[in-house]
Amino acid sequence: MELGLKGKVALVLGGSQGIGRAAALGFAREGCAVAICGRDPGRLEEARTLLEAAGGPVLAVRADVGDADAVERLAGEVADAFGTIHILVNNAAGPKPGSFDGLSDSDWEDAFRLTLMSAVNATRAVLPHMRRQRWGRIVNISSYSVKQPIGELMLSNSLRLGALGWAKTMATQLAPDNILVNTVCPGWTATDRMTQVVGARAAAQGRSADDTAAGIAAGIPLGRFARPEEVADLIIFLASERASYLTGTAIPVDGGIVQSAL
Repeated sequence: MELGLKGKVALVLGGSQGIGRAAALGFAREGCAVAICGRDPGRLEEARTLLEAAGGPVLAVRADVGDADAVERLAGEVADAFGTIHILVNNAAGPKPGSFDGLSDSDWEDAFRLTLMSAVNATRAVLPHMRRQRWGRIVNISSYSVKQPIGELMLSNSLRLGALGWAKTMATQLAPDNILVNTVCPGWTATDRMTQVVGARAAAQGRSADDTAAGIAAGIPLGRFARPEEVADLIIFLASERASYLTGTAIPVDGGIVQSAL
C-alpha cells in the first residue's frame, strides 16, 4: 500500500527509544525527513545512526519534552532544517507508577506537565506550519489505561484521560484546516516503560519480575507483549494519506486485553 509519506517531515517526540524510535524508523523507511528528540545523548546518537541507515534526512536534538521552552526551540530547529513540519508524534515517558497514598503533589504536577502539557506545547509549536500548508497529522501516544484502568498506574489512569479529552476536542477544532488528530493506546509493549511497570508490580506483590511478566502475558488474549514496531505500524498509518478520513479516534494496540465493546 502506498502511504503517500515520501517527502513529508515528521517530528517524533521521545524518538530515541521504545515506541518513539520504532515510529521514527518507520517514517524514515517511508521516505520522510525525520526529527527526533530525547534526553539521553547516548541513546539519541544511537537512534540517529539507525535512522540515517534507513536512508532519510535526520535531525536529532537533545530536549526535554516536559520543558515548554525546549519544545518551542525544537520545533524551530526542525522547521529551519526541513522547511516545515507535516507530522507530529506526541510521545513522552509515562508517569511514575504508584497508588494514591504513595503520590505527592509534586508527582501529580510532574505527571500533568509530562502527560498533558508536553502534547499541548508541542502542538502549539507546530500548528502554524500545518495550518499554512493545510495538511497535518498529530498522533498522540497514550495507553490502554484510557479504556481500562491499570491497578498501580494512578497517574496514568487519571491524566491520560485528560489528554484524550484534549485530543478529541482538538480533532474537532482542527478538522477545517485538514489537520487530523488521533490517539494510539498501546497495551503491554516490550519497552523500558514496561520493565518499570512490571518491576513496580512485582515489588508490590513480593514476586520476581519474570513471574510477574509471565502472569501479565497470560492475561493477554494473544499471550505475549507487543513489539514496539507493531505499535509503530499504526502510528505510521494514521500519519499517512490512507488515513485521510480518520480523526478524533483512540485506537488500542493491546493484543485484545481491553474487554469493553467501545
